[in-house]
Amino acid sequence: MDLQRLFLFLIFAFSLALVWDGWQRYQHPEQYIQQNVVANEGLPKPQAATSAVIEKVAVNQPLPAQAAGKIIQVKTNFLEAEINTVGGDIQRLALLQHPDGQDKNKPFVLFQKGAGTHNYIAQSGLLGEGLPNHNSLFVAERDVYSLADKADRVQVRLAATSLSGVKIAKVLTFQKDSYLVDVAYEIDNGGNTPLNASAYFQLLRDSAPPEGASKLVPTYTGPAVYTEKEKFQKVEFSTIDKGKVEYPKDSDNGWIGMLQHYFVAAWLPKDKANREFFTRKLDGGLYSAGVVLPVPAIAPGQKAVISVPLYAGPAQSSLDKIAPGLGLTVDYGWLTVIATPIFWLMALLQSFVHNWGVAIILLTVLIKLAFFPLSAASYRSMAKMRVVAPKLEKIKQQYADDREQLNKAMMELYKTEKINPLGGCLPVVIQIPVFIALYWSILASVEMRYAPFFGWITDLSAADPYYVLPIIMGASMIIQMRLNPTPPDPMQAKVMQIMPIVFSIIFFFFPAGLVLYSIVNNILSIAQQWYITKAAEDESKGIAAKR
Repeated sequence: MDLQRLFLFLIFAFSLALVWDGWQRYQHPEQYIQQNVVANEGLPKPQAATSAVIEKVAVNQPLPAQAAGKIIQVKTNFLEAEINTVGGDIQRLALLQHPDGQDKNKPFVLFQKGAGTHNYIAQSGLLGEGLPNHNSLFVAERDVYSLADKADRVQVRLAATSLSGVKIAKVLTFQKDSYLVDVAYEIDNGGNTPLNASAYFQLLRDSAPPEGASKLVPTYTGPAVYTEKEKFQKVEFSTIDKGKVEYPKDSDNGWIGMLQHYFVAAWLPKDKANREFFTRKLDGGLYSAGVVLPVPAIAPGQKAVISVPLYAGPAQSSLDKIAPGLGLTVDYGWLTVIATPIFWLMALLQSFVHNWGVAIILLTVLIKLAFFPLSAASYRSMAKMRVVAPKLEKIKQQYADDREQLNKAMMELYKTEKINPLGGCLPVVIQIPVFIALYWSILASVEMRYAPFFGWITDLSAADPYYVLPIIMGASMIIQMRLNPTPPDPMQAKVMQIMPIVFSIIFFFFPAGLVLYSIVNNILSIAQQWYITKAAEDESKGIAAKR
């Protein structure tokens, strides 16, 4: 295989790698998770938390009718929530710091409850005879809550009565400058007998992808579970349908949540407390993912409190500070080990220049400098191939009918001219993983969402609306192709000519930030290759003149 054929093969392989990566993530997202499957035995199950009880009481009951309860309005500087007094469900949650994907003038709505439309809500309740669950009616002290100017939290208290003499309050605490909501149950056993109970916390969601999602750029939507032993595991809706879920059901650590592009909601029980994770398919196309925790037996006249924080906000690597493994909800795919430091460096540059587009340009320059020795060796090899191209053409004409002699003569020429025919391919092969890793770091990072560059580029995570950058990228590819040796095979030459057009069309659908990286990388490559090629040609002319 000569250099031209190999170069074409590498371009095809690169395109195939991108397509295959996206297809695999769409069809089999479970392959792109960090797993360490270890048996988790010997942990006691939470009291009264058998699957049958969960199935009957906590999970398979229908969504309560909206008209059955009052809507409580809550607002902080980060969140705007609607809580239904039926169950105390959070049935709407808007993230005030993040604009909507379709209308930038509106906040992004993560939780919502609709009649026959998208449903995504947070529910909780108590398991035990006569105890309130997510279908029980609570009473609120008032209808509207807001964060006071100097306050650091706002608390919503919902009261319910249960068994004779037992008083129960559901308390939701919203923090200032935070996407955490603490959901707690205060239980006062004023009865005559000990009270045994468990609490469940679950997220209900349909399987619809986020609004504005594209099948051309598939991202994961669905439940996820994290424990220290088994690490981060996605639980596809399809595997729940088939009843083939494989994740730790019992643990004394970890969390469970729902993921979608850029955002995550997760219940975060405190460590060292026994818990049972569950996922279920419900009627009406809904799915639940949640956790059950035991409440220690409450003696008559005693009180108990059980609380679990709910995180509902953007997925970021810094979330590991809130809970171990929560940062893994930023899905960089199978090249996480490369994508993570790339994004860290890009974020560092952005902190200085305050523009993600400029940060991408600077990152490209640094990557180019890191690969400079390899690129230089590659371009020298290609420059030499360009110089000896006439000699290669003569050899091919001379041995057109003898393939064995042709290959032998070509290898002899390479040896004489000290040319490595594969020298121009290594940098391309090495940079493919970097390119894919950068692709996913731009696509998966919520920081890039609506990040402007300049002019018409107002969102580096979305495609260029006017296709200007892809066209510039295609033009840069044409210039770069002309610096390469001309393929002697007419068919190869035609393929090389249409390659920039093909890549430009493919890049129409790529994030503008990635196209920007490609343009800057091509411009730097053109400058480096032109300099090296000119030097090689001048050297060849000098040697010829001496002869």
